Amino acid sequence: MQLRLIKDKIISKLMLVFTLASVSLVIIIGIGLYYRSLPVLNNSSWGQLLSSSVWKPMKGLFGFYPFIMGTLWVTAISIIIALPLCLLTSFYLSEYAHTRIKRILIPFVNLLSGIPPVIFGVWGVLFIVPLVQNHIAPHFVEYSTGYSVLAGGLVLAVMIFPLIVSIVNQVLNTIPQELKDASLSLGATKWETIKKVTIRKALPGIVAATVLAISRAFGETIAVLMVCGNNAIVPHSVFDTGYPLPALIANNYGEMMSIPLYDSALMFAALLLFIIILLFNVISRIILNRLERNLAG
Repeated sequence: MQLRLIKDKIISKLMLVFTLASVSLVIIIGIGLYYRSLPVLNNSSWGQLLSSSVWKPMKGLFGFYPFIMGTLWVTAISIIIALPLCLLTSFYLSEYAHTRIKRILIPFVNLLSGIPPVIFGVWGVLFIVPLVQNHIAPHFVEYSTGYSVLAGGLVLAVMIFPLIVSIVNQVLNTIPQELKDASLSLGATKWETIKKVTIRKALPGIVAATVLAISRAFGETIAVLMVCGNNAIVPHSVFDTGYPLPALIANNYGEMMSIPLYDSALMFAALLLFIIILLFNVISRIILNRLERNLAG
């Protein structure tokens, strides 16, 4: 008996060590990126780097504002497009679809998550860019090449679609059937039950799925890089070109490293992306905790 207790304590301590090691990776990554960013931070202040739109590496001018805005534009567009479609798909699969239809549709949805990002990028170049250029943009602007933050958002929306659907569908399946039956027995329709009972109970899970999807969208590189235009300007409409931070890093790292501070500037771009995702997840976690407390109350 004593030996079993000792083994149990050892295993629990090992689990604690591995858990702390996993969590500490976040801190180590942040410290590493900050250390590599110091040369450009010593050359310019945080305010100058974040607020300037001038990107002239040869002159030592690194303004990250266009890249930050490009990242936010593409991510926002993708979530605005994907979230309603994902929720409606999840509710259909969970509440309305026949078992045989579920067996067909769910594997196809999951298959999307296994497609390499470069395939989505090629699909975006071949179909989404011409769609924006020839069929969408002419109704709103005089001319667009199709390479825009809208094209990036559309491609990204398709990429995060299976992630949100999969998580929300699992959340919906955990809601007790007794709650739904009680609502239906009181005379509520199926749609009223979904609005008043299912969505209320599933709201924390829906928020969590959205947070994960946005985090994925922030860091997506190849597909977005291929359709956004990669022009270092601040987008003012969905038909303008954009240059998200991940695309900046992927496009330039390994090239032009002989330029002073260029390597440090790219590391600062990575640090910015790291901070944006970290802050977003922390804020989302606070909101999620408040939602859970309100629903529990």
